[in-house]
Amino acid sequence: MIQTVPAAQPAPVLAADLGGTKISAGLVDGAGRVHARRTVPTGAMAGPVAVVATLVEVLTVVREDAAAQALAPAAVGIGTAGVVDSGTGRIVSATDAIPGWAGTELGTSVAAALDLPTRVLNDVHAHALGEDTFGAGAGASSLLLVAVGTGIGGALVQGGAVLTGTRGVAGHVGHVPVPEADGVPCTCGRTGHVEGLASGPGTLAAYRRAGGQAGDTREVVARAEAGEELAATVLRTCALAIGRMVGGLLNVLDPEVVVLTGGMAGAGRSWWQAVHDGVAHEAIDLVAGTEVLPATAEDAALLGAAQFVNTREEP
Repeated sequence: MIQTVPAAQPAPVLAADLGGTKISAGLVDGAGRVHARRTVPTGAMAGPVAVVATLVEVLTVVREDAAAQALAPAAVGIGTAGVVDSGTGRIVSATDAIPGWAGTELGTSVAAALDLPTRVLNDVHAHALGEDTFGAGAGASSLLLVAVGTGIGGALVQGGAVLTGTRGVAGHVGHVPVPEADGVPCTCGRTGHVEGLASGPGTLAAYRRAGGQAGDTREVVARAEAGEELAATVLRTCALAIGRMVGGLLNVLDPEVVVLTGGMAGAGRSWWQAVHDGVAHEAIDLVAGTEVLPATAEDAALLGAAQFVNTREEP
């Protein structure tokens, strides 16, 4: 089994969380404190070259601000949307959230621009590392993180190492089939996957298919919380599907703790109750007592990107 060994004295790291809408960046010191935090629009429609330029620009500003606090980064860690070759920092595959993002040599481009060693990993993988080290999974031997928002992603952290898989694809839990999603189109082009039903956009689409009218997912959640039967039924069905997916993964992976994050994790008590009910429906007795918790780490993706830089892998 691969284990990660933290550096004896973790050096400050420039860290970034790059998504389709915004880029957050900061300098993470050895104690896990974030300094000189900045957030800017990604400008995804301008294309990959412009996105990389924006990333370099905001990291440069963070570096300058940190220098005023006598903090000098030794490296750069980036969590980004897309499937990543973490050895080279190349984007292997990506959705159209950033058009043309696949094939971008992100690691080498940033390393050359900033003259700093650079490591890149998937943004949900980074979030999981941050939660494992500084959040709800701190002290646990293993953690399964599930992010339920615009899409549904995940990551498994074991012994401080995020498991990326042979092709960097590990953690695509949104493409696990669930009965509630039978026939529902998924973003991957197939049908029946939990992401198509229970992501934020999926929940809104499910409400509209059931005859409801709402401008966004927040409105569906608000109507459910206010007692509207249709909205409550749809929200429960979608959350139950999340729980069934998590329960099935517990049977396969047996993590010590599960952490849920993303916009839908803030959907309220009824959503969480349905998730727990779904877990109970699927999880076998030996893993049925596994804690399923909300995420707690602020700036988890930045912390995880820095953690990825400040660890080395040993067989």
